[in-house]
Parts: sequence; C-alpha cells; structure tokens
Amino acid sequence: MSGEKSDNPTNLTPAPEGYADWLADLKGRIHSAQQRAALAVNRELVLLYWQIGRDILAQQAEQGWGAKVIDRLANDLRATFPDMKGFSPRNLKYMRAFAESWPDAAIVQGVLAQLPWYHQLALLDKLPDPETRRWYAAKAIEHNWSRNVLVIQIESRLLERSGTAVTNFTCSLPKPQSDLAHESLKDPYRFDFLGLGEEAQEREIENALVKHVTEFLLELGAGFAFVGQQVLLDVGGDEFFIDLLFYHLKLRCYVVIELKGGKFKPEHLGQLSFYLTAVDAQIKHTQDAPTIGLLLCKSKNKVVAEYALRDKTQPMGIAEYKLLESLPMELQTSLPSIEQIERELAGDDSSIS
Repeated sequence: MSGEKSDNPTNLTPAPEGYADWLADLKGRIHSAQQRAALAVNRELVLLYWQIGRDILAQQAEQGWGAKVIDRLANDLRATFPDMKGFSPRNLKYMRAFAESWPDAAIVQGVLAQLPWYHQLALLDKLPDPETRRWYAAKAIEHNWSRNVLVIQIESRLLERSGTAVTNFTCSLPKPQSDLAHESLKDPYRFDFLGLGEEAQEREIENALVKHVTEFLLELGAGFAFVGQQVLLDVGGDEFFIDLLFYHLKLRCYVVIELKGGKFKPEHLGQLSFYLTAVDAQIKHTQDAPTIGLLLCKSKNKVVAEYALRDKTQPMGIAEYKLLESLPMELQTSLPSIEQIERELAGDDSSIS
C-alpha cells in the first residue's frame, strides 16, 4: 500500500559517518560469541558423554551388569529425553569405549573436550595407542581439522612421516626456525589423490599436483601457500623455470619444490641451490627468511642424500614421493568406518557433530 513504510534497506537514509566500521565490529563480536557458544556446548556434550561412559564402566564393574544393560539404558534415556539425540545403544557403547580409553579426566577436560564427538570416534576407531591418539588430537585442534581431514591424516600415517625428510636445517637455519622447518617436511609424500601410475613422468606429476592443488596443500601440511608453477627466473638474460613455488606462512619464507622422476642424484642439489640463490635475489623480500628447497624424488639412498647435503649452506631437504600406496594393515580395522557410524546414527544421533 502506498502509505506503508518499506522494509527495503535501499529506502533507508544514508548511514552516518563511521557506521560501517561500527557494524563490522558488531558482526565480528556476534560471530565470536556464536563460536564461543558452540565450543561451550560441544565441551559440555563431550564431558557428559565421558561421564556417562565412566558410569557405565563403574556399574558394570561393581554390579557385574552385562552388555544388555546398555540397551535398557538407551531405551530409558530416550524415553526420558525424547528431544535429546545421542542415546542409541551404539553411541552409549562408544561413550563406554571413550571413557575406557581416556581414564584421565585432566586430558579429557583440557584437550579432548575441544574436539567434536565425531572426531573422538575417529580417534577411537583408527588408533589403538593413547599417545598416538593424543598427538593427532593436538594436531586437529592446532590446525582446526574437520573430521574428514583428521581421518585422511591418520590413514596417511602423518605422525610416522612428519619430520623424517633428510635435511641440513640444523646447520643452515637458526633455532627455532630450523626445528619448525624440519617438522614441516615429511618423507615420503603421498600423491595417491593424483591417480597416476608409477610410470608417470615429472611434468605429468607436476601438472596433476597443480590441478589438485587443494589436496596437495593438505598433503604438504599447514602453512603452505601456493605461489606458482614453472615460475620464470631471468638470470643474465637466460630463462629458468622453477617446478613449483610456495610460501610458508609460519616460516615466513619461500619454498622451492623440484620434482625428479627417478632416484636421487647428488647433482640434483646443484640445480636446486641455483634456484634458491635466484629466488633470494629476485623474489624474496628483505624481511623474509632464507628460501628453503625441497627435492622430491621417486627414490633415494638415505646415506647418499645425507652426504650430498653435508657441505651445503643453503637450507634444503630431500624426500621421496609415492604415487600409489595402499592403507597399512594395522589401520584396516574391523571397527566400523566413520561413514558407517553416521549411517547407523542417522535419524537418532543426527545432531552430534
């Protein structure tokens, strides 16, 4: 109707000076409050589940109750709390397993309560060792991994591969940068996601890595940012091309990655060294740390690699890449997958996340 006021924001009077900044600040505070509220709810849920699991363990130990009591408990809890999800027999059994695996309340309250429930199930299903679980839990919190990313990192054996590349960082970089740089590299790197066979050539692998750069960045690890492929370097009128160039946000330096389709040879480091010198001279900012080089090869003799790096003053590392690698037997657990759990809990525990 003609006499009514419109709710259309375009009909509002122009915003006063400073309004946009004030609104942006309010939005930021609202988002932060929402995140804190979600974290608080998750923390209480995880602690509740741990306490329920601990109580089930205690009652079964003290009263000699069998497994059937969990089915009865599930029915009674769902009858009393029909609007509260998460009380299926399967989930109660996971609460029991969760409490049994983590008897220390301090660890649950201080570390695990920061992770959603499905992250807890992934840790339980995929990892039998408490210390390994704790390492992956800490990394998931540090890097804000989703549950799917956590599973990928577990199945790709991130712990076993982290910090295992052959490097000269100890003598070429100052502490603590040398430690962080060493921990930032793996060996081997897994390129299963490329779907390439062992006969793939260097350029084919390189192009596939760029095409699947999101997966490649996940495999490289936190902190890597993609800069370019076949990056041109003009040195004295001659053109040279870096296979892959990255920037590491934590190390505050460029990372040159060179691919070699065969076995490592000491002369490969000469080319990599030349690229590091050129990047430091032409691309590196004065406030950036020295450029790091990573040579990825199909195979290497570790002793030869260590000898080749021994007299190099520029920070370099050598690691292998694997195009196809099956899941290790110890991770092929008889426990249900996370996807199976989600299907099992769908409609009953759909609010757990």
